[in-house]
Amino acid sequence: MKAGFVNIFGKPNAGKSTLLNVLLGEKLAITSSKVQTTRHRIKGILTTEEYQLILSDTPGIIEPKYKLHERMMTAVKEALEDADVAVLLHDLTDKDTTESNDIFTALALRVPVLVVCNKMDKVGKERTEAALSFFKQQPYCTDAIAIAAIKNQQTDQLLARLTALLPEGEPFFAADDITDLPVRFFVGEMIREKIYELYEEEIPYHTTVLVQEFKEKTTLVKIQADIIVQRDTQKGIILGEKGQGIKVLGMKARADIEQFLGRKVFLELFVKVKPKWRDNDTHLKEYGYH
Repeated sequence: MKAGFVNIFGKPNAGKSTLLNVLLGEKLAITSSKVQTTRHRIKGILTTEEYQLILSDTPGIIEPKYKLHERMMTAVKEALEDADVAVLLHDLTDKDTTESNDIFTALALRVPVLVVCNKMDKVGKERTEAALSFFKQQPYCTDAIAIAAIKNQQTDQLLARLTALLPEGEPFFAADDITDLPVRFFVGEMIREKIYELYEEEIPYHTTVLVQEFKEKTTLVKIQADIIVQRDTQKGIILGEKGQGIKVLGMKARADIEQFLGRKVFLELFVKVKPKWRDNDTHLKEYGYH
């Protein structure tokens, strides 16, 4: 049996969350076209008779501007420390490989490294092959492969290469586990995903979600969550005219949560203003950013 931690690193929006979901065959990590969607380390567990792969999606690597960003980079650091295999994700739509290479070099990994060039469906063969050739020459690179995560292209080949690099060992989790995170975490993330989808400008980046109540009743699941913003104006934008904004948000989030839980859901959302929460240690801890 092979078993180990395969942790995914890269710039914001390289496709880390999409790759995690595709490899698991299950939507665990929220996705959006906006950067910095992922704020936590999210582990997904893939178990077969031959191997157990514990995949970690991590926040995109950035220079921290707030304590929230510092917490996000702490999640990256922890993932660096326990990786058995590292996936370094490069976005082929980036004009060149310099920025990715600088980040990958700075990680100073001492484990097998698979450089994955993502979004091959969006660029020509020439750029794909040039990137692969470049990364294969780098001292940190064990192997390199091109994929299109969103179209599930070359992901089977990627999985085969990852499992070949895994160490021999006993499984860390039960065979039917798919994550080590509680259900209410994913409920909060689904609500946050809809905020990224429905609101523009700074709103998604200034917002977090705190699930206050998660009660399983006989006929449905009752969920009450607070949407935290920094300013009254942001609260007004989320609520929308005559409460229409939050009504649409609630409907869309509820549909996703019901699909995830396989049960009817009663969802109540409230918007609360907490000035400068992204730089407040107490608030960050309360909202799950340790």
